[in-house]
Amino acid sequence: MRTSRTLITLAAGLAAVTALTAPAAVRADTEPAGAAALANAPESTYFSTVAVDPGATVGAPAVGDNKEHGDLWPSCWSNDDNLYTAYGDGVGFGTTWRDIGVARISGMPGNLTGTQRAVSDEVGRIWGDPQQYYRKPTGMVCVNGALYLAVQDLKQGTLDHAPSATIVKSTDKGATWTSNKTEPMFSDHEFTTVMFLDYGKDNANSPDGYVYAYGMDHNWRDTFDPDPDPTDLYLARVPATSIQDRATWQFYAGDSGGTPTWTSNIDQRVAVLHDDRRIYQNVGTAGRVRDLSVISQGGVVYNKPLGRYLYTSWTEYTYEFYEAPTPWGPWKHFTPKDFGGYPWTHAKHGGYATTIPSKYISADGRSMWLQSNVCPCGGGYPAGDFWAYTFSLRKMSLTPSVPTTPGNGTDASRNLAREPGTTPIERATHFGTAIYNDGNKAQNEDDWNDERKPVSWWGYTWPRTYHLNRVAYTTGTMFGDGGWFGSPPKVQVRRGGVWTDATGLSVTPSYPTSSAAGTNRTYVFDFDTTSGDGVRVIGGSGGSQTFTSIAELEAYHR
Repeated sequence: MRTSRTLITLAAGLAAVTALTAPAAVRADTEPAGAAALANAPESTYFSTVAVDPGATVGAPAVGDNKEHGDLWPSCWSNDDNLYTAYGDGVGFGTTWRDIGVARISGMPGNLTGTQRAVSDEVGRIWGDPQQYYRKPTGMVCVNGALYLAVQDLKQGTLDHAPSATIVKSTDKGATWTSNKTEPMFSDHEFTTVMFLDYGKDNANSPDGYVYAYGMDHNWRDTFDPDPDPTDLYLARVPATSIQDRATWQFYAGDSGGTPTWTSNIDQRVAVLHDDRRIYQNVGTAGRVRDLSVISQGGVVYNKPLGRYLYTSWTEYTYEFYEAPTPWGPWKHFTPKDFGGYPWTHAKHGGYATTIPSKYISADGRSMWLQSNVCPCGGGYPAGDFWAYTFSLRKMSLTPSVPTTPGNGTDASRNLAREPGTTPIERATHFGTAIYNDGNKAQNEDDWNDERKPVSWWGYTWPRTYHLNRVAYTTGTMFGDGGWFGSPPKVQVRRGGVWTDATGLSVTPSYPTSSAAGTNRTYVFDFDTTSGDGVRVIGGSGGSQTFTSIAELEAYHR
């Protein structure tokens, strides 16, 4: 059984590092005893542009013709320069299905090779009834030449709870593993989804000799609990010399005068990140998964060149990412991609168990390879292969926001949508192709995603600030059930990370809020001269299916 929300969809309907001030507490009904919950993570303004490929483009080829490689793939970068990883529910780089396996991946993206290391009981035991539970890997860390892997029991079939987890260790690069076989390190559904903080090659970037691990109670979706879906992420640390000694684990317990505090009592832990938002609350297709929480099993990596911690979470339809200056926060949210509703294609598909292996981060920290996977039942397998249900990678780039002074003068022929570094942004993409700054006004992309959404937008962000006072929006195809803005669209410009309505707005010709907007028709929005590092056309989503379409979007300072 695959540990993906995609499967459930188809089955149902088709010592301190840096001192910080703790965020204000606003609710405590779901926190451990004595702990106060956080407010929802605010939106991040740290990056000026975030770009993620719409689908996986490279992977690690498997042996033979069986494409059921497996999922999850938490990994770590060892001192022999190889990446070590663990998978669930597949053949890995062998030929026989296993509930869990460990592999070595050598090389760099575009030239990767995988080698099987250990499987099943060779890795660790199942704590519950083997007829009801199986093993799933959730986190991995390389430190002092050894490998450590977090393994949880997960309920078969329903995938609805994970009651226990433990840490297994290998000193021979994954060939053999040792652990306490008499009792798990974590039980009672507490901290049983463990994700180690990736501090680079062999944990070399750890500033204090600790190994850090993030954890969730239960699993990413847990009907065992009255409040089933996780909304909190917890943090623990343990000396690198005693990772398997549960007595040496300490849990983040809050902030004391600007310094993080730690406790050995797991029931006194405090979440470092809280987010109880729900997305895709109203979808059109009966039986499709909806009303999704945004905290899930993924990964946390330290991007050393940027001095930033990145937590990569996901939902059925989106990536939900967070950034922070320290392991404990304050965490802020950003959504780099909404992949829209099904069907997915091998050109456009999301994925789950999202991680950024530190080995694949560039020297400047701005480009990296993002790993995520999707079971074949959910679609998305580039080049006719099931890349998506394997160790599969796609490019991602991040540009930190820095103050700049606009340098562009008036030039009616200079389309700012074609400037270097321009990153298209939208509510969602139906086909996954951000084609609206390629100069072709006779084409279509739309944001149909089977969601009854109130708002749509199309725009750009830039790594620098520009003067601008005109946007030309060319519609895409008008369909019987949508394709137009259902309320008068307006222009917004981003300044200091905040989207602000443009003033003095006029539209030529007047925009009709119906299918009369027409296919491949251009509307020119003029507004008072302003400056910013982003611009978008935004308005109510039109038609019975609530979506808009686009062929081209231009931006000028005339």
